[in-house]
Amino acid sequence: MNLRQLEHLMALAEEGSFSRAAERMHLTQSALSRSLQGLEDELGARLIDRSGRRSTLTPLGEAVLARAQRIVLEAAEIERSAELLRQGEAGTIRVGLGSGPGALLMTPLLSHVAARYPEVRVAIARGSTELQVHQLRQRELDALVIDARRIAPAADLVIEPLTELRGGFVCRAAHPLAQRDDVTFDELMRYPVATTPLSDEVARIFVAHYGPGADPARMAALVCEDVGSLLDAVRQTDAVFLGVVAAARAGIEAGELAELRMAPPLVAGARFAYVRLAGRTEAPVMQVLRRFVDERLRD
Repeated sequence: MNLRQLEHLMALAEEGSFSRAAERMHLTQSALSRSLQGLEDELGARLIDRSGRRSTLTPLGEAVLARAQRIVLEAAEIERSAELLRQGEAGTIRVGLGSGPGALLMTPLLSHVAARYPEVRVAIARGSTELQVHQLRQRELDALVIDARRIAPAADLVIEPLTELRGGFVCRAAHPLAQRDDVTFDELMRYPVATTPLSDEVARIFVAHYGPGADPARMAALVCEDVGSLLDAVRQTDAVFLGVVAAARAGIEAGELAELRMAPPLVAGARFAYVRLAGRTEAPVMQVLRRFVDERLRD
């Protein structure tokens, strides 16, 4: 028994016919048939029902397939681990960034790698948490930096807490509320609230703090995964941004934006996490990302 035979069995199971499986594996149909016949001979039992135009697996074939998938995946990981150990500070960082981390990290990360690590490539994915977790599981991404409250624990995920950044309300510097002390929630709600999708946990915190009107489903007028776009809307209108204050740091320092002084003050924040697949060897080049995140992801 060898890996190629197991890969041939997987291809047949997925394609349903010898001709399509042979084409996918770049083999002649007779070569594929001989390979699988050899596997059956070695195991001493039929793995494939060959009646009709479509080939299906026997119950034993299904059991062998389940183990074959794990074996082939592990073999690929062994090969990948050996390759990564040869890379050092080269290779590719494939990372998914959530809305908050994207606003804080994306441009600085690209600049940092371009200036200091010319042999490193960076591929950043943006989108919903659900999409990014799917991409991670499909091995299209190597890690995620996302809001920990928006991801459900799972056996195949390693969720490493990073930090919690302070949340708040931010408006344009010339906003009618910008110079006010002790802005109430009712006063705030006279203006559109712009925010990223919020987790159920954060929603409960807001309702407990400001009352039923603070339910994000009712409070949020502008909802977008891209914090930069939300802040652009806030600069141009009387909308108020709700999110990580650090994401608006540059605008506040430039005098374009201002943080509202709420009464009572907002006590919620964003908890960020570094997420990777359990059992998958992490490339040495990912330490570049880890160090950068530790340095930059702070208030």
